[in-house]
Amino acid sequence: MTAAQPRGREPGTAAVAEAGAGARAVAGRRELTYAVLLCLAGAGLALWASTRTWAVDLTARPAPLPPLRDARTGAGLLPWLPALALVGLAGGGAVLATRGRARRLLGGLLCGLGAAVAAGGGYGLVAAFDGAVSRHWAGLCLLGGVLAGAGGLLTALRGHRWPAMGARYERRARRDARPGVAGADGRVTGRHTTEAWDALDRGEDPTVS
Repeated sequence: MTAAQPRGREPGTAAVAEAGAGARAVAGRRELTYAVLLCLAGAGLALWASTRTWAVDLTARPAPLPPLRDARTGAGLLPWLPALALVGLAGGGAVLATRGRARRLLGGLLCGLGAAVAAGGGYGLVAAFDGAVSRHWAGLCLLGGVLAGAGGLLTALRGHRWPAMGARYERRARRDARPGVAGADGRVTGRHTTEAWDALDRGEDPTVS
């Protein structure tokens, strides 16, 4: 004869709900990791590529003086490009510390920053700079912007479902703070509410020590 089940609660409901919540939390943490890595990798790549030499202009001088070499980096040609990449790096880290609507807004900002960085790289690919031009650095900037924008877009679309930094420890603290189940003599047995439900699922009486 099993103990009577509480009205409105079927055996195993708590376990199924907990398993579903755990699976969603794992999937959320995985998506969060992907988004942060995309933002950091893309912004970091764009920042590094913007500091490379994109164009070299040689100015002839009277003999026997050698030509004057003027090397220009992506940051020199587009001063706003490394600034946006730095903001993208900071925003990628901030994704971990935000939650809910704030995280989605941050994702939208990162998506826009990534698009702007990609536009800068695209401009470097087609612009007619003087002298010898190295187009591959602009191409890397374009790639970095696309990666950062993808991370921002993922955050904007699904970021409100992801856990925030320290959420696991907050849940653990709340779970540990739950009161125990009182026994037949009025004393607390020390079992948590979830443990009591598991005992009921097994057909045991949780009030018996």
